Amino acid sequence: MTDSQTAPPTIRLRDLDLTLTGPADAVNILRGVDLEVPQGAAVGLVGPSGAGKSSLLMVTAGLQRPTAGSVTVAGQDLGTLDEDALARFRRDHVGVVFQGFHLIPTMTAEENVAVPLEFAGRKDAFDVARAQLEAVGLGHRLGHYPGQLSGGEQQRVALARAFAPGPRLLLADEPTGNLDGETGALVMDLLFRLHDEQKTTLMLITHDLALAGRCDRVIRIQDGAITEDRATREAA
Repeated sequence: MTDSQTAPPTIRLRDLDLTLTGPADAVNILRGVDLEVPQGAAVGLVGPSGAGKSSLLMVTAGLQRPTAGSVTVAGQDLGTLDEDALARFRRDHVGVVFQGFHLIPTMTAEENVAVPLEFAGRKDAFDVARAQLEAVGLGHRLGHYPGQLSGGEQQRVALARAFAPGPRLLLADEPTGNLDGETGALVMDLLFRLHDEQKTTLMLITHDLALAGRCDRVIRIQDGAITEDRATREAA
């Protein structure tokens, strides 16, 4: 039996509901979601726009409180943490990559990657940042600012920043949505390589079924509920 089979799941969601109150009426975003993702596995979330994919990612990251149910990540019940503790938990255990790059424009690539490490009190923050940027092929761009980088390079900096602290969980929400096809393919190759090398659990939101098929499982969400959860051919 492998370590991933004996270790507790990185993600455990139980009977998860999310209801948001709008100007007209309450809207049910997530409805009774149950999900477990083992340590080191990759899952692709697919479904139409507005199905609840991004909301599920936000709840899993502790960036949105569920209305009901429980969220346990890396063995920690997020419902027991206040906002400061949640921020520290994300810093130490969760990496997030969005469609927008969310880099700090006044900081260099090296400084952007070093920021979460400095917040964690790492004395080797810049050494790790340089090594991570070299790992994504940007060792020659350390001193460049986001405005001096292409979209693909900015997303690679964002990947380096997400992976630099060695997170247990990497959440990616349409990470190639702002990139052309060829650049997006290169970024996704890099993301999956880092996932494999660092044994990070990956939750990937995508509209690209072929891309989702590179994960171990494909989970389809419709109207806030999981309607399909299947292993991929690659996993088989």
